[in-house]
Amino acid sequence: MASSSLLSTAYLGPVSYYARLLTADVVRIEAYENFQKQTFRNRCIIATPAGPQALTIPIVHTGTSTPIRDVELSTHGTWTHLHWQALVSAYRQSPFFDYYEDYLRHFYEHPPRFLWDFNEGLRATICELLDIATPILTTNDYIPIPPHDIEDCRTLISPRTPSDADTRFHPLPYYQVFAQRTGFLPNLSICDLLFNMGPESRIVLRKSILLG
Repeated sequence: MASSSLLSTAYLGPVSYYARLLTADVVRIEAYENFQKQTFRNRCIIATPAGPQALTIPIVHTGTSTPIRDVELSTHGTWTHLHWQALVSAYRQSPFFDYYEDYLRHFYEHPPRFLWDFNEGLRATICELLDIATPILTTNDYIPIPPHDIEDCRTLISPRTPSDADTRFHPLPYYQVFAQRTGFLPNLSICDLLFNMGPESRIVLRKSILLG
């Protein structure tokens, strides 16, 4: 039976997000929802010596519900510099940071206008680096309730949703730079897995998800 997942766009989405991207037969990304605060749409979580750290992209607030593809990145402050420096500080000692950093750095040096383009550009790059070739479609309209054969992950994969709510995801421990200090930190941003495990990230992703 074919498997299909419905995801929201995500900023360097977590391991559970990319486990779906790797193992589903087809993935749909919701292109017609409204932006929601405090989600992975503009937030990722990385590992630091002190534990998990959230990196949140500031956006231009309109005061009303904003379609996800119309959300603009803030041009105030130096968030792109701060986010990149946080990634460098967290992962420069990881085994694969030097190999992958140039593929990601230009997004922070030359960010696009819209959050959607920023997220999807990063996602496409990471999928290419990990040889994830799953067909990825964008929705043509908002899907309130998807058909029963489509797994709805739009609220399931969220920092506001308890981890045990995702019954298909069982994170496989992998090497992390600060694990001796913090213990293994599950379901961080895909960049944590990528920088620490490189090509073997595919094995971790596949073994962390129950195939439907």
